[in-house]
Amino acid sequence: MDTEISAEITSKKRKRNTLIIGLCAGMLVAAVWGIRVFLKSSLNRSEITVASVAIGDVENTLNAAGEVLPEFEEVITSPINASIKSAVLDAGTKVKTGQSILILDKSATENEFAKLRFQLETKHNEIKKLKLDLNKSFFDIQSNNAIKQLRIANLQDAVENAKRLYKAGGGTREGIEQAELNLKVAQLEKKQLENEIKSKQQTMQVEVKEAEIAAAIQQNDLDELERKLKLANVVATRNGVITYVNKNIGATIREGEILARIADLGSFKVAGTISDNYLDQLHAGMPAIVRFNDNQLRGHIVNVYPSVQNGIVSYDVQLDERNNKQLRPNMKVDVYLVTAAHSKVMRIANGQAFKGVGAQDVFVVNGDKAERRTVHLGLSNFDYVEIKDGVKPGEVLISSDMSEYKNAKEFSIKN
Repeated sequence: MDTEISAEITSKKRKRNTLIIGLCAGMLVAAVWGIRVFLKSSLNRSEITVASVAIGDVENTLNAAGEVLPEFEEVITSPINASIKSAVLDAGTKVKTGQSILILDKSATENEFAKLRFQLETKHNEIKKLKLDLNKSFFDIQSNNAIKQLRIANLQDAVENAKRLYKAGGGTREGIEQAELNLKVAQLEKKQLENEIKSKQQTMQVEVKEAEIAAAIQQNDLDELERKLKLANVVATRNGVITYVNKNIGATIREGEILARIADLGSFKVAGTISDNYLDQLHAGMPAIVRFNDNQLRGHIVNVYPSVQNGIVSYDVQLDERNNKQLRPNMKVDVYLVTAAHSKVMRIANGQAFKGVGAQDVFVVNGDKAERRTVHLGLSNFDYVEIKDGVKPGEVLISSDMSEYKNAKEFSIKN
């Protein structure tokens, strides 16, 4: 007869089986790790790269992008509404001051200029006519004033005669009063006429002044249009190279549209871009290193643009050697912005083994062995990494990626 197994015994058996399985798994992992370490306990020297610790300067940099542009580029725009008649020169051509680049059809503007000139001549004739009319009117008023003066003199004589007749008994008091009244009326009329003369003089000056101002405005418009017509002869104003020219023959050009660009290829700058995450670190005067075709130039930021587009901020770098012969317009370059610098510190050539800042394990080469050691890293750039402690100048470190040996304390190096 079968005996029923108690729950306590069943539980003990289950725990024992679980423990056995766990121990087996642990032993298996340890065996795999041991085999891996054993297999990786040595490495060929050709599979690694090494670098020596030395004393020098280290600059911390931000990686950015840039484009080489002419430092001085003249933009020639159309001064008038016109159409392109012909293109004399093409982009990439060297030009000298005064050399023709484009020929514009400016007949419409020339017709407008002729129309304005005729209008100005008409305005000058109107001013002459106005002055003649006003002078004639003023002369008539002066003549009337002279006549009034003669009448007053005559009336004054009449008053004296009336008084003499009255004393002689041949006149009356009413005759004297009438003569005096006529004199007063004549004097008031003369005073009124004098006021009218004064007002007419002021009116003449205002009307002539207004006509002259209107003519001066038209003259300015005419001079401006004449200046634009002269500028419509699209010529180079400086020596340089044409970087752009509008060759759309027959196309209508509006005033202000770009016709050509002339660059001075003897001086360049770098237009850089970087993520706006670093905007707070950018400032004018910030040192910069520009790399292209295994060449390196230094400079500094001269302008940081305040606007941000699509998470990108722009800035301009002025190069110390702006006339470098290997610089070309629109060349793409790498820009490294220097945020900090340490002098006379331990440094080593940068490599895949060095990651980030702070404590890190590295392998120091000692003869035919590599020993694991903890160091503290500081500033870094594309060339060097600062090592604060853990090694001495002259020691050799493995700079290639050693992530496969992160659990090894040391290993042998085979030649």
